[in-house]
Amino acid sequence: MKKTLYTINTVNNFMDIIFKPFGEPFAAQTEGLTIYNIMDDSLLKETLAGGGVTANVCSRMLSYAQAAQASGADGILTTCTSVNEATKYIRKFLNIPVMNIEEPVAEMAVANGTRIGILATLPTSPAAIGRVIMEKAAEAGKEIELVNEVVDGAFDVLCSGDREKHDRMVCEALYQLAEKVDVIAFAQISMSLLPHDPVNVPVYKIGLSGFEKNYSMMNE
Repeated sequence: MKKTLYTINTVNNFMDIIFKPFGEPFAAQTEGLTIYNIMDDSLLKETLAGGGVTANVCSRMLSYAQAAQASGADGILTTCTSVNEATKYIRKFLNIPVMNIEEPVAEMAVANGTRIGILATLPTSPAAIGRVIMEKAAEAGKEIELVNEVVDGAFDVLCSGDREKHDRMVCEALYQLAEKVDVIAFAQISMSLLPHDPVNVPVYKIGLSGFEKNYSMMNE
């Protein structure tokens, strides 16, 4: 059966860090699936400036999602952790599955740890994914502790095109955090291509699992 998935992206390099490494291969291996992409990098800029999702961000995301639904979308996947509160809000106005890409990572972290490290390169990301992790923990009746680590400046370095420096900065934080927690959840998909040495705890990265779960929801 043919299915159409729309993604909503908040960074202008989403093709290199999201669609080509994750979305395109998933579509290629999933018969009948077509993926279209919406990008508005002002969504993240406004969220960062406001210290969280604003009413205006919610309104614009709802407009994009409604347009996608009107265009024949069977599901919508938001790829930015920082705006997941808006994704949760707009679900009630749509008739198709709408989810944020980090949700499966939150579920895996809760299932496999109690002291959960959250590694991020944006200041808004730990609180955003942390809310989802806490919701999943409550659903599971499990008490957990969150340990947040933000690699200041690494996201700007990545956006400037210096992936090598970005990776060095994040790896250093990763190795230190791994000594303090049971599991680690990467808070952003922009970090998911990070090459790193093995660590002694599970590391859950945002990416393919989000596409898989959204597609599964589309077929329920």
